[in-house]
Amino acid sequence: MTVLAHDIDDGSAEDGFLADAQRYRRELLAHCYRMTGSVHDAEDLVQETYLRAWKSYSGFQGKSSVRTWLYRIATNTCLTALDSRQRRPLPTGLGAPSSDPLDDIVAREEVPWLEPLPDQADDPADPSVIVSSRESVRLAFVAALQHLSPRQRAVLVLREVLQWKASEVADAIGASTAAVNSLLQRARAQLEAIGPSEDDELRLPDSPEAQDLLTRYIAAFESYDIDQLVELFTAEAVWEMPPFDGWYQGPENIVQLSKTHCPSDAPGDMRFIRTTANGQPAAALYMLNRETGVHEAFQLHVLDVTARGISHVVAFHMTSFEQWGLPAAL
Repeated sequence: MTVLAHDIDDGSAEDGFLADAQRYRRELLAHCYRMTGSVHDAEDLVQETYLRAWKSYSGFQGKSSVRTWLYRIATNTCLTALDSRQRRPLPTGLGAPSSDPLDDIVAREEVPWLEPLPDQADDPADPSVIVSSRESVRLAFVAALQHLSPRQRAVLVLREVLQWKASEVADAIGASTAAVNSLLQRARAQLEAIGPSEDDELRLPDSPEAQDLLTRYIAAFESYDIDQLVELFTAEAVWEMPPFDGWYQGPENIVQLSKTHCPSDAPGDMRFIRTTANGQPAAALYMLNRETGVHEAFQLHVLDVTARGISHVVAFHMTSFEQWGLPAAL
């Protein structure tokens, strides 16, 4: 993009810059989300990024693109914020073994859980860019990033997601190139130990496989034919539902959990709206409030879909789907 002239003294250059820089808001939000694991934190940090950029625009010399300059500011804004914040895990990231579906479920409201990221309709039209963007915000990847130190996260994302050179990353975070390479090496080793398995390629939300499995998944819940879920999950499938700290493995355990702890007990108690989150197929669940007769926002189910079936579901407790553009109740 063309850098605005710096010889304008009435502030119009800064205002024009901010207006033009809005084109990067969505990708900066995804960047801050990868770093923090929180959509709400990411939105605040993007706002802070633009504020810092506007204040320091007079010192911008055009040695890099505005996009690169904004990413540098956003990265350092995230690093400063993460100094005082806990990592955001999923239940599987707490280190406990899988749970018994017949045991009581325990909500841990004090844990700053990982949050889902709404997909946007204004993603780039280039299919290769869309695929890359989706892969870099998938829940398993973002959850794995939370195990890294903030600087390791920054280096890994800048090097491997944004494809920056080591020297550019070093300049951005105020480190030597050798330090950046060392941080990247350690980050890769940790991700290899804890990161998502690549045995099965995940299907895109609009793929026929994902659409078919999501349709059958929704139908099983809405008709309260929970036993049908066994056919949809892979043998090693995992289910987790923050803020509850347990996680469950295997189709039989997942079905037993639903029968034991789900507040629904009849067809029609649950209604779903299809959507997407983190570049994955998802479904917004509305649960019947028997006192009012209204189906209210309850959970967002984000699915990992492979050629063998559904391999992972994270059912996030939600009281509103406003960020997805969905109604609060049905």
